[in-house]
Amino acid sequence: MLTSAVTFATDPLATDATEVDVEQARAAAAGDTRAFEQLYRRHVGKVHGVIVRLVGGHGARAEDLTQETFVRVWRALPEFRFESALSTWLHRMAVNTALMELRSRRAGPRWEDEVDGDDVAMLDPREQGPALRMDLERAIGTLPPRARAVLVLHDVEGWKHEEISASLGMAVGSSKAQLHRARQLLRVRLEAHQ
Repeated sequence: MLTSAVTFATDPLATDATEVDVEQARAAAAGDTRAFEQLYRRHVGKVHGVIVRLVGGHGARAEDLTQETFVRVWRALPEFRFESALSTWLHRMAVNTALMELRSRRAGPRWEDEVDGDDVAMLDPREQGPALRMDLERAIGTLPPRARAVLVLHDVEGWKHEEISASLGMAVGSSKAQLHRARQLLRVRLEAHQ
């Protein structure tokens, strides 16, 4: 059993991918746009996925935020110290970009008003007919923005409520309430489509 764990830890494909990331990141930090394009192509799907999970939707705004993330990466790459895996750093950049978007939405009326309900998100999925088959990602995407953000940050990203409340500008109790609300709404949506 220990042998398989050692084999897994020294997986040559994972090591090769990390080494390629390091080489390309160093080249991109020095201004090599082709190396940056290769990094972009390898990581854009994961970055886009993080953005979609946090801000919702698969439309133009998610695409814009994905591009914005990579613009920030390009600018910040010369300061990257390689103390963590590049993929971890890219993931964090995507989360930060999504959180900035959520904070900007907070100033608008929808962010504050949603506590009492979100007309679109509160539709009963059973009324949508049998043609609607939602997977987990799509179900999460239907949650109200604050509930979705808290659920993703807490349950997917592993953040503590104190971190979430500081990042989203809400009380710890509100974070806990939004998580409870998100889980209930998600359960209803998923049960309706089983």
